Amino acid sequence: MTYQAASGELSAIWRPRAEVPPLVRLTSSVRFVAPGSVTRGQFGLFHWEMRPHAGGPAAHFHRTFSESFYVLEGTVRLFNGGKWVEGTSGDFIHIPPGGVHAFENESDAGAAMLILFAPGVARERFFQELAEIGNSGRQLAPDEWTELYARHDQFMV
Repeated sequence: MTYQAASGELSAIWRPRAEVPPLVRLTSSVRFVAPGSVTRGQFGLFHWEMRPHAGGPAAHFHRTFSESFYVLEGTVRLFNGGKWVEGTSGDFIHIPPGGVHAFENESDAGAAMLILFAPGVARERFFQELAEIGNSGRQLAPDEWTELYARHDQFMV
C-alpha cells in the first residue's frame, strides 16, 4: 500500500497499554497490541509473556502470513524448522509463509517476546478460541483440532 496524496494526514493510532487488556491463560498471557483491525490489515503485533516452564506450540506453519519473533526478556527456545535455538533479549527470527517453526519457554524464569505477523490477519481470534476451549475444560477430538487449526491457517507438522 502506497500513500498517494501530496500532503500528509493525521492518521496515527495511539493505544496506551492500559487500553489493551491481556488475554491471560494458565501458562502465558498475550496483549493484542496492534491487531490487523488497528493496522488496516498491514500487520499484527502481539506482546507474549510466558511463565517459567510454559512450554509452547508444537511445530507448525502458516500458508498466508509470515511471523517474526523478537525476544524481550528471558530465554525463548525457537525452532527454525531444522533446529532449536536459544533466543535471549534482542534476538530475532523471521519465518516466511510456509516456514516450519515453534517456540517455548522451558527455563526456570519467565520470558517475553513480541510477535509480528504480516499481513494483519485476525490472528487474535485463534488465541481467544484456544482460551475459551481451555477455560471451558472442553476436550476436542483430533478432527476438531485439525478443523480449528485449518480455519486459522495453522498446520501442525
